[in-house]
Amino acid sequence: MYKNLVAAPACALAAACFLSALAALPALAQTPTTPFTDSEPLKAAFVYVAPITEAGWVRQHESGRQAVQASLGQRVKTTYVEDVPEGADAERVIRDLAQQGHHIIFTPSFGYMEPTLKVARDFPNVKFESITGYKTAANVAVANARYYEGRYLAGIAAGRMTRSQVAGYVAGFPIPEVLQGLNAFTLGLRSVNPQASVKVVWLNAWFDPPRERDAAMTLMNQGADVLAFHTGSTAVMAAAQERGQLAVAYHSDMRRVAPDAQILAVTHQWGEYDTRRVKAVLEGRWQSGSVWGGVREGMVRVGDFGPRVPKAVQAEVLARQQDLAAGRLQPFAAGAQPVRDNQGRTVIPAHSQLSDAQILQIDWLVEGVQGRLR
Repeated sequence: MYKNLVAAPACALAAACFLSALAALPALAQTPTTPFTDSEPLKAAFVYVAPITEAGWVRQHESGRQAVQASLGQRVKTTYVEDVPEGADAERVIRDLAQQGHHIIFTPSFGYMEPTLKVARDFPNVKFESITGYKTAANVAVANARYYEGRYLAGIAAGRMTRSQVAGYVAGFPIPEVLQGLNAFTLGLRSVNPQASVKVVWLNAWFDPPRERDAAMTLMNQGADVLAFHTGSTAVMAAAQERGQLAVAYHSDMRRVAPDAQILAVTHQWGEYDTRRVKAVLEGRWQSGSVWGGVREGMVRVGDFGPRVPKAVQAEVLARQQDLAAGRLQPFAAGAQPVRDNQGRTVIPAHSQLSDAQILQIDWLVEGVQGRLR
């Protein structure tokens, strides 16, 4: 849910509001629609918060758009507008797309939520997909992914690959979504390597390649030989490649940037969801509501292993991914011993697991993370 550069307090508050509210979203409600019968193709538009690059948040959504076009062919005409800042500019672009006659508009950035809702009120016959938003309307649906599931799997790989027993984590803001990922990564790491720990650097920024690189270098100087990150560029991967260390790619496969350094990639897959939603408009079945999907739904996937990862480790990670998909593995579950935070407090009692509502409101660092919330 990366955004353009915004003030840190506003960004953190907005994201926290999203994560705490998502669990309370209403069930899917049928919206009156009719099959699309125009002689011209259905028009679907996508609005991107940053330029399209070869990897990252926007790249994954652009791949989703391409999947829609490839799947539905001449029945649909897709378009996109890139590098649209949140706020007034977003509203202007979304409104212009609605006025141009687009039938469904995807707005994949949290800061697009309010502009999307405002435009949707004026165009009741247009369908809107607010990706990472949390407010629905009769013609506005929301969707997000359980990114933390991929993080847990990446932690397993990192736990097998580290030699220093120290992993580094470059993080944007200490909001629940980031904390979910950091904690899940640490739990996965320590599930196979109980002695390993994670050092974290907070940037209070989503996209700042020079600072992302500096943070990665600092962590490697402090002994981290595997890195992960929750920021918006490929800078951490490039730094690991430069120093001969290992790193976990996020959003996209980043082997072009770090062909030797990449352990694996946690990728976000939007093509199936986007195609299903556009097809629903074509067939008159579109309905508003909310989706929070993960490995089971195909919205999060781990793979794209690098050349330094042994086949046994790859097989182990893929097996755990199958367990996640089947519901046999829950990242935020405790066995015979409780899960504690890094202050020694029990956060998951023995033989229990966190509910979705509790996951969405995580405000602690799990045992094994060396750092504080700030």
